[in-house]
Amino acid sequence: MVAWDSVLRDFNDGNRSTRANLVEWTSQKAGRDALASGDPEQVPDVFLLSRTDLRLAMDEELTRPVSELLDERGVDFGDKFSRDAVESFSLDGDLQCMAYSISPTVMFINEKFVDFDAMTERGLDVSSRWDRWRMPQFAEAARFGTRPVRGVSGVHIDATVEGLAPFILSAGGSLFDDDKQPTSLNFSSGETREALEEALPVLRDASITLPEDKLAKRSALEWFKRGKVSMIAGQRALVPELRREKNLQFNVMPMPYLGSAATVGDVHGLCISAETEHPGQAADLIAHLVGDKATVEVTKAGAIVPANLTVAASDDFLQKGQMPARSRVFNSAIRGIEFPPLVASWDELEKAVRPFVRQLLLDPGEIDLEAITEKIDEASRTVLSPETLEPSESPDDQE
Repeated sequence: MVAWDSVLRDFNDGNRSTRANLVEWTSQKAGRDALASGDPEQVPDVFLLSRTDLRLAMDEELTRPVSELLDERGVDFGDKFSRDAVESFSLDGDLQCMAYSISPTVMFINEKFVDFDAMTERGLDVSSRWDRWRMPQFAEAARFGTRPVRGVSGVHIDATVEGLAPFILSAGGSLFDDDKQPTSLNFSSGETREALEEALPVLRDASITLPEDKLAKRSALEWFKRGKVSMIAGQRALVPELRREKNLQFNVMPMPYLGSAATVGDVHGLCISAETEHPGQAADLIAHLVGDKATVEVTKAGAIVPANLTVAASDDFLQKGQMPARSRVFNSAIRGIEFPPLVASWDELEKAVRPFVRQLLLDPGEIDLEAITEKIDEASRTVLSPETLEPSESPDDQE
């Protein structure tokens, strides 16, 4: 927020007729509620939006396209910015918001416990590349990073669709039955079941994964910060928080490779309110914010992967001498990022399928993969296509 305040002051110093003030929402939910209210007093002329909320913004007609306005101001959103980030905000034949940051999910590693040099000396299977490791190498690292006597688990992956997604996609599976207009998750398809069969033996291994009783007390992130789990999945936003932990030596690797490079993530874009009375000035502000100088200022705080390719390749993002040493992993992982279809509420979808996804990862002993994946897909329909369900069907009935 200090960096954002600084770039807005720079904008104001260079403009006599236009003044920009910073509005801070306390959470993503607070931002959604403010946008959904439709109250012009609560919706800024320019607002930063997660792609996960783009469907909400479109359905409520909260934004106006930015392509023409930014083109008039010489913003080169064709070559200067991440194509994946820009395209993720392209909808209905127009650019709805200007991509600002893109953050793929990667694997954060506690190097005190996952020491690749020590593993190599012991003759263990270690990748020779900084930008790719196979699932067996990931499993080897999880086992090496497990220290039962010290209460250290090797790895934690969230029991959610988002948590499983990189493994499913990398192994050739798919998350949804349709990439544009999904009516269901696609866990029961042959390809996705095969992907799960490859990944679950590692992700379900109770000898290396963070136990539920610990997760009931603290989040996986808190255990990672305390040095009690060696690897967790996360995005760039974790970096400033992790850097504040004096005893934590951390780095990053891409998500494991099961057949192709794949991950998930989020994009944030700068949007212009449909209700603004000053679209030209709003576009001026966005043009300023996505420029190199302003983007560098925010990037230095360490929490974003800029969509601006010049800044993403610079030392202002790579931040040599600071953790993580392999910051370039964030840039390389973008090539494998896959964005899900825009759904009305990702939170509601996760809530609907949570009991069955937890069965996949947490139920002890043998599991009936066919039955559980069918229940996941059926439960997802209560959110994605409730009109297809019989009146008596509900998640409780299915469980």
